[in-house]
Amino acid sequence: MRRVRYESTGGPLFLEEAPVPEPGAGELLVRCEAVGVTLPVVRKVTEAAEPIPLGGEIAGEVVAVGEGVTRFRAGDRVTGLCFGHGYAGFALLHEALASPVPDGATPVDAVALVRAGLVALGALAAARPVAGEAVLVTAAASGVGHLAVQLARARGAGRVVGAVSDPAKADFVRSLGADDCIRYGDDSWGEPVDCVLDAVGGDLLTPALAALAPHGRLVAYSSGGGTIQAYDLLVGAKSVIGFQMALIARGRPELYEQWRQELWRLFTDGTLKPAVHGEFALEDAAKAHEVIETRANLGKVVLRP
Repeated sequence: MRRVRYESTGGPLFLEEAPVPEPGAGELLVRCEAVGVTLPVVRKVTEAAEPIPLGGEIAGEVVAVGEGVTRFRAGDRVTGLCFGHGYAGFALLHEALASPVPDGATPVDAVALVRAGLVALGALAAARPVAGEAVLVTAAASGVGHLAVQLARARGAGRVVGAVSDPAKADFVRSLGADDCIRYGDDSWGEPVDCVLDAVGGDLLTPALAALAPHGRLVAYSSGGGTIQAYDLLVGAKSVIGFQMALIARGRPELYEQWRQELWRLFTDGTLKPAVHGEFALEDAAKAHEVIETRANLGKVVLRP
């Protein structure tokens, strides 16, 4: 099979021939039909001390199952998060991280919706919004952010604001249901909001926190780091909440499954519409990474093995 790999930090991505892996206990062997490109993986290529397998969201057909697998069999259509080599013709997916793809949904729909949607829905739930409150979403045109904008509206937000790096993305963000769209460098982020869902971190944490009304909540789910001054929390009785999807998947599988079902229901009834910026062949994986690195994407970036 064909697989994408790299050999040194920041080094070029290249295609290689590799044997089709064998599923171990609790694993599914999936013929990959779509692979979601994520910012954490792109960052690891440029920042990790040692080369890592290029994993991420995959979707396709189960071709074999390992010992102990009970929920799936060959021929099933699944999607899930692969921690091994996912930029490949075939990949291994642990049964606990797999979910069925319903009839009427394509593999591209699945990788654009499920993992990114779970993060968006989880971050929104962590903010504990009350119907009618105002929600601001940073990285609002990203794979996660563009779903968070729609989910905030679907769950009853009174006002939804998107924040982006480039004003050229504003029309796209408004088309998702946002009432307004601001740029990170703007002097003012407009009227204060009750919740901020932040996928950027770093220096953006300070203006994101300043955008909150008194008693507002900022949910940080970025891998970008950053520092917040305690005084900025005290003066407005504001809160910062960390959110990580892996903790939910491992510790609260029933909630994880509830959220997955909600995403597919909203997709099926047309409330939630995942956007795909572009589909790239495996040999063009570097171009797909460049789209993410330059923050040029409007929605999800997908590889088609």
